Amino acid sequence: MFTTRPEIDGTFGVATTTHWLATAVAMGILERGGNAFDAGCAAAFTLQIVEPHLNGPGGDVPVILYDARKEAVEVICGQGPAPAGATIAHYRSLGLDLVPGTGLLATCIPGAFDTWMLMLRDYGTMRPRDVLEAAIFYARHGYPLVERIPATIRTVENLFREHWPTSAAVYLPGGSVPKPGDLFTNVTLADTYERVLKECEGGTREDEIARARFVWSQGFVAEAIDRYCRTEEVFDVTGQRNKGVLTGQDMAGWKASVEAPIHYDYGRYRVFKPSTWSQGLACLQQLALVNGMGLDAMPVTGPDFVHVVTEAAKLAFADREAFYGDPAFVDVPIETLLSDAYNAERRKLIGETASLDLRPGTIEGAGGKVDARVSSGKRVAVGATGAGEPTVGDIETEANGVTRGDTVHFDIIDRWGNMVSSTPSGGWLQSSPIIPDLGFCLGSRAQMFWLDESHPAALQPGKRPRSTLTPTLAYRDGAPYLAWGSPGGDQQDQWIPQMFLRHVHAGMNLQEAIDAPAWHTEHFPGSFWPRTSRPGVIVVESRFPQATIDELRRRGHEVEIGGAWSEGRLTAARKEGHRLKAAANPRGMQAYAGGR
Repeated sequence: MFTTRPEIDGTFGVATTTHWLATAVAMGILERGGNAFDAGCAAAFTLQIVEPHLNGPGGDVPVILYDARKEAVEVICGQGPAPAGATIAHYRSLGLDLVPGTGLLATCIPGAFDTWMLMLRDYGTMRPRDVLEAAIFYARHGYPLVERIPATIRTVENLFREHWPTSAAVYLPGGSVPKPGDLFTNVTLADTYERVLKECEGGTREDEIARARFVWSQGFVAEAIDRYCRTEEVFDVTGQRNKGVLTGQDMAGWKASVEAPIHYDYGRYRVFKPSTWSQGLACLQQLALVNGMGLDAMPVTGPDFVHVVTEAAKLAFADREAFYGDPAFVDVPIETLLSDAYNAERRKLIGETASLDLRPGTIEGAGGKVDARVSSGKRVAVGATGAGEPTVGDIETEANGVTRGDTVHFDIIDRWGNMVSSTPSGGWLQSSPIIPDLGFCLGSRAQMFWLDESHPAALQPGKRPRSTLTPTLAYRDGAPYLAWGSPGGDQQDQWIPQMFLRHVHAGMNLQEAIDAPAWHTEHFPGSFWPRTSRPGVIVVESRFPQATIDELRRRGHEVEIGGAWSEGRLTAARKEGHRLKAAANPRGMQAYAGGR
């Protein structure tokens, strides 16, 4: 099969990220003797700087990793929970029936920084300065703007000028929208990270990491966030000005944590995901549904493959709506949802024609009300003044300044066999105003909650929102084999299983499996404000054969044609013996894999 670039092949180490600068930084760490976890920290901090429209220091992150010393897969939860003041009653008192997609009401406890410090301490080998110095350099001295950053800024230009002047001060330098290719800086953010380092340095590596975590959660960073949320009323997507509920006390009381993954066995493979505070189970459920349905015989650009995988996705995401939530608060029937018996019954619902209904399963004693807000008409692009983390693709602009966006991802394997996959997100430049003392804004992950007590993803203080962020690892024949993932909100766990199934059933290498034509469905309720669904709709890349598109329409799918290269931003890395291989998505022209 034709590919846009070769699959990277080496023995020393591979790194693949959604931005070439982060890939270069990660490889630099490996070359200096760091391991995959050191390289992951450095890549993550770099991505905060060079893709500020997709993630930031005020955001959140899940990490899934294989620790070669322990010979075990573990998950680091960097998804901060809802603040103590985030109650359904409070939001309803403001006249809201949804958590806004922007502004301070949408903020959870920022989880990214503590996650990277925990990973550095428990799995890495380097000091905080080693993994932060590249990010500080780019923030202080500049990085070239990819086209999507000015395009995103342009959609929120009026919002910044009229309501968010602290963001205008950073992202409208000289009073104008910057141009693609401009060298862009964020000196205040560089100063913030430099101050963290100065306040933490001295003593052992572990001492420095402990002080850095304290400075962030209880020192000057937390103080600035607390002060901003207490004193500022911020214009948000509701058209009103609202104060935040996040406090310094919330930040002081939370730390990133390590937990076990969930998994599903698919033939030779065991696929691992974070638990149901993410949507990762939806990927595993899709695999359970298509297992044994004869995918080996289906061409991956043919109508049978697209139909079966799409119908499985509809069923899995319907179950997401009915059952998934923070497992510390909700008894999610994971074992049942992945069982042979349950999926044998669910599989019977996959017929010859497209389903137009939202059909969650029934499990006694589990689940809640499913609310499907149906949208009609053209697919609405959301992100800047609206929802947050939808799909990659051509940036579309509506009259209200809404833009499409996504997040970031990386996969790294080192020469010792350590593997890490992560999807950092949130805190993007369009989510809320820049905190002037810090140079970054807060996230908007609380919009994932429902203001309905009966829903498994109902808002509660201390509860993790059901995130769409969902990195993936897999064993093959009992050995660690593959790390992969993609930005893209609800579409992440559509593109992730698609790539895997192309690799497994069609024998495609990683680059071929990423480059192949892809699609997504918008059949189920979106995770982001305004949470609408579009029953029966699938959006396919125009590179699909016309015969496939015609047959899908004959089967009842509402097929919309997207750009030729518009679906997903997958990256992937795999280990076969001493050979390490990696690939990156060509869509958007900024993701690259590296290795030697």
